[in-house]
Amino acid sequence: MLNQFSRTELLLGKEAMEKLQNSRVAVFGIGGVGGYTVEALVRSGVGAIDLIDDDKVCLTNLNRQLIATRSTVGKYKVDVMADRIKDINPNCQVNTYKCFYLPENKDDFNFYQYDYVVDAVDTVTAKIQLVMEAKEKDVPIISSMGAGNKLNPAMFEVADIYKTSVCPLAKVMRRELKKRGVKKLKVVYSKEKPIRPIEDMSISCRTHCICPPGAAHKCTERRDIPGSTAFVPSVVGLIIASEIIKDIAGVK
Repeated sequence: MLNQFSRTELLLGKEAMEKLQNSRVAVFGIGGVGGYTVEALVRSGVGAIDLIDDDKVCLTNLNRQLIATRSTVGKYKVDVMADRIKDINPNCQVNTYKCFYLPENKDDFNFYQYDYVVDAVDTVTAKIQLVMEAKEKDVPIISSMGAGNKLNPAMFEVADIYKTSVCPLAKVMRRELKKRGVKKLKVVYSKEKPIRPIEDMSISCRTHCICPPGAAHKCTERRDIPGSTAFVPSVVGLIIASEIIKDIAGVK
């Protein structure tokens, strides 16, 4: 019977679509990368998605984040994404968590119920904890490395963390994961050397923070505020989604 996933089924087949329908994916971080990942997962027929992020949409998100529009500024990203999911596929089960993933709240998430985990968070501490939990529970995970301060989306590729180079975040992750005995990790990274953002205080969040009132975390708390574009994080998110779809569906 013809349905909204018929065009995808022409490529993947009925059995693969059933696997996707019966899968549950947790996406940690619903920003520039995570938002596009979720979008592609939903449009590909994934039946259940968990959204984890404590951030609200900020005006400065409009240049790159799928869920960021003038009408969503100030709203929780997980709520905006959940509404979008339901508008695309009302049958998709959505669970939202208004929190940042940290070692302190790791027990709030049962990784055994996930078929795949997406690491689209910014902090090394959270990324490492996500990897350790996924590895302990034997759940597939894919991690986004640095997408900020980049201009060439064509340079992103999928690789094992120990085969990466150039990316500063990947270097830190390699070192920390090796200490913890992690043998492998699928990541999306770029060999493009990061560009140093222009130091212009008139457009800096350091001196002109416009995070929504009451935001739990503000840009001013970050050690470094990266520059970004509409065409880099989106590509990373779509690459991540494609890897998940292929892995769950069992196609090459």
